[in-house]
Amino acid sequence: MENNYVWGLDIGGTKTAVVVGTTEGEILFRKAVATKGWKWQELVDMLLDSVPDTYAHPASIGVSCGGPLNSVTGMILSPPNLPGWDEVPIVQYLESKLGIPAFVQNDADACALAEWKVGAGKGTRHMIFLTFGTGMGAGLILNGQLYSGACGMAGETGHVRLEKDGPWGFGKNGSFEGFCSGGGINKLCKMRTGKDLSCKELCELADGGNEEAKSVLLESARMLGRGLAMLMDLFNPECIVIGSIFARAERYFRAPALEVCKAEALPYTFDACRVVPALLGDRIGDVAAVSVAINGLERSGKHV
Repeated sequence: MENNYVWGLDIGGTKTAVVVGTTEGEILFRKAVATKGWKWQELVDMLLDSVPDTYAHPASIGVSCGGPLNSVTGMILSPPNLPGWDEVPIVQYLESKLGIPAFVQNDADACALAEWKVGAGKGTRHMIFLTFGTGMGAGLILNGQLYSGACGMAGETGHVRLEKDGPWGFGKNGSFEGFCSGGGINKLCKMRTGKDLSCKELCELADGGNEEAKSVLLESARMLGRGLAMLMDLFNPECIVIGSIFARAERYFRAPALEVCKAEALPYTFDACRVVPALLGDRIGDVAAVSVAINGLERSGKHV
């Protein structure tokens, strides 16, 4: 390849960023703006035009975006947090505008690539990434490659029902996302205590010894363990990397989750798998977007 760097677009409901990164995940340039108030084409054009000439002619461009989307056809399909982004042919548009290969993945898959290539899952062949943030989604690295499924929808763990009744998430009461996400934990707190508290507020109260807050966090942690056991038995991964809430509040989630997981999972699958917090922190969105570009090249038989 002419250059050993790629471009990335990290498209979110709040902000969208264009980044330039190396094949090792180092970010060389970044510009972010608020997503709201732009038509999608105007936003993309403005960000692409802002990249310095120093980084012109990248090897490829990757897009990380909240779903639903189709990574095979390269279409963004009306994500709920992106009003107006309806049937957007993002890959076709970028390839036509830039004359380079373009690739798109949902944000969970993109973050899985990032943690696999340069983060907590580096060196593994079988890894699962769980978002555990605003929602609960998964990216699956199986046999040394990203598994997206028939239409790019693999890994929607948040939609799995863990209990008949429970907080609502991803369209279902008692779902994995209902028990294990920022919004879900808030709903769980309202159900159990009648109080409107965020996960961050619950952790702060628990740090001060509040037993009610500890109880809510414990219930979420146990449900996380149930979900982990399901994933271990289904996919037999070497490593499950968990982001956001788990990475920030591991002290309340790790021990009870692994206790339940050990009791629920097959012994061999449990013993073969490490459960670790994500390493990339606030960098993950930027690294995810460039990782999509790098992975796309590798899967197409090209190398940066």
